[in-house]
Amino acid sequence: MNPYITPMSDKNSTCNEKVFDEFFKSHSKLLRNYIYYKFGDLDQAEDIVQDAFIKLWNNCSKVTVDKAKSYLYTVATNLGISITRHQKVKFKYQDYVTQRNTDVNIESPEFIALEKEYMEKLKNAIAALPERQREVFLLSRIDKKTYREIAELSGVSVKAIEKLMHKALLTLRKTIGNI
Repeated sequence: MNPYITPMSDKNSTCNEKVFDEFFKSHSKLLRNYIYYKFGDLDQAEDIVQDAFIKLWNNCSKVTVDKAKSYLYTVATNLGISITRHQKVKFKYQDYVTQRNTDVNIESPEFIALEKEYMEKLKNAIAALPERQREVFLLSRIDKKTYREIAELSGVSVKAIEKLMHKALLTLRKTIGNI
């Protein structure tokens, strides 16, 4: 590449608006369909495609045209996984709270009141945890996933999951007592 030519003027650079526009036109629909088929939500797929192209544009000086397609699919897939992971945790937590509230309980009124108060404290304490700690805690305690399974889902080491769980438990114990 000629050192006197800026990336913006390079005909093969993703920083070149014309090249980027052509690349967008030729790949956005296929990428949207891929993400839609992978995650099953068309609106979400369109948002992910937009976010992936924005990320490509913001990193155009680092991503060549021949690497751009691979970069886009990787970014879009990672965004989809992240959104799906967050939604799973959120839905599982909502299901858990709903199930706990509908369980038949033949305990004394005092016990029921105390349990309700405790569950509210627990719900608030879990909601206040940082996202990754909350996710690990709920996957372990509600979904009964092993640390290894959580690590595979999250794409991190088992040690990282153990550390996140330890931090979550310390925070919850400090907030509401022994769990």
